[in-house]
Amino acid sequence: MSTTETTTGAQSPAEEPGLKRAIGPKLLVLFVIGDILGTGIYATTGAVAGKVGGALWLPFVIGFVVAILTAASYVELVGKYPKAAGAALYTQKAFKVPFITFIVAFMVMASGLSSASAAARAFSGDYLSELTGDALPPTLIAICFILILAALNLRGVSESVKTNVVLTLVELTGLAIILAIGAYAVLTGDGEPSRLGEFEASGTGYALITSVLGATALGFFAFVGFEDSVNMAEETKDPVRTFPRAIFIGVAVTGTIYVLVALVSSLLVDHKVLEGSSGPLLEVVKAGGVDFPHKLFALIALFAVTNSALINIMMASRLCYGMANERILPRGMGRVLRRRRTPVVGIVFVTLLAIGLVSTGEIEGLGDTTAFLLLCVFAVVNIAVLVLRRDPVDHAHFRTPTFLPVLGAITALILASPLADRPADVYIRAAVLLAIGVSLWTVNKLVLRVRGEA
Repeated sequence: MSTTETTTGAQSPAEEPGLKRAIGPKLLVLFVIGDILGTGIYATTGAVAGKVGGALWLPFVIGFVVAILTAASYVELVGKYPKAAGAALYTQKAFKVPFITFIVAFMVMASGLSSASAAARAFSGDYLSELTGDALPPTLIAICFILILAALNLRGVSESVKTNVVLTLVELTGLAIILAIGAYAVLTGDGEPSRLGEFEASGTGYALITSVLGATALGFFAFVGFEDSVNMAEETKDPVRTFPRAIFIGVAVTGTIYVLVALVSSLLVDHKVLEGSSGPLLEVVKAGGVDFPHKLFALIALFAVTNSALINIMMASRLCYGMANERILPRGMGRVLRRRRTPVVGIVFVTLLAIGLVSTGEIEGLGDTTAFLLLCVFAVVNIAVLVLRRDPVDHAHFRTPTFLPVLGAITALILASPLADRPADVYIRAAVLLAIGVSLWTVNKLVLRVRGEA
């Protein structure tokens, strides 16, 4: 039996125990919503406004469309192959080139870690300063934050996902507060509706297009997360039936909320003010004319970014587990803590990498790196779903209309290209991460050859 044909759940006495199926349909919907919501909308709304101006709702609309296109491809693929390796598994099955498979898998893992690191940086920014002042060193706070989440992840998937549910409800409450403040502003005639059509880019044509694309690429960071859920396939009950509904509901709910929050933010706060804050939604609360406690909202925002970091650490560790089972990474990466049945080596590994990222990056750069890496992966996944139409399986599953993955691949490539006008440091950071990936691939191949397993 080849490594890409292993059967989920089957094990010999000498093998590691399988993952526990603890996630039901409702829990998965909340998991997807909680994964998408969080750091992106709470921390990078200001950066998006800085790129595009008062029309910051437009990048979120475009990002929502791109997310739906790619989500449809993920739904088809997780239905066909309900295993934990996600995009890496789909790439291997479609192209059967181990090197490409490893690079895709590493990009997904790196994107999760850069996202968790952006969340950790957001946690130690303006929202925390609203509660504690500026006395605490942000980098130290971010590192401690990552370590605490790693400990929770190590305890168990059930505990982690249930914590996710609580945090999801809290962050939804925070966004509901923003929407309520916006409704109040509209009813009382407050705000500046004219800002909703203002663009920061001077001139028209190419400058305007690159400005909108750059804002969309950064804003797309707010939509990432639905792809993480497929890495929980081996811990989900009846994944073939559960995932389509969960992913589509999750993307639809979060996309609607994001567009409305962007409209409210631009209506009440000048884009220059939003741009200068790492806690832009707190600026909306302060400008909303409603007597809502600023410190309470800051606390809600901290819960939101905590949720994002927790889920991304979970995703990255499960991806390590899946890749190890597929022999893309050394088998030791798939070691499971027998008592808790959690991927202990994967959790330790991704935690160390996340600490390195929070020590060297800031929110906007880490968020943009996350989006860039995932846009590259999404292009591959959208192509893979078309290639894998030649590989039928013996069970019924969701099938997306062909034109959706075609459009998904095109839009992902455009947003990943230089047309998106992203800073050079994003490409440099991504290149360094990929260089690390190539080094790991080489070491793994050498080990397999020495053991006669290559």
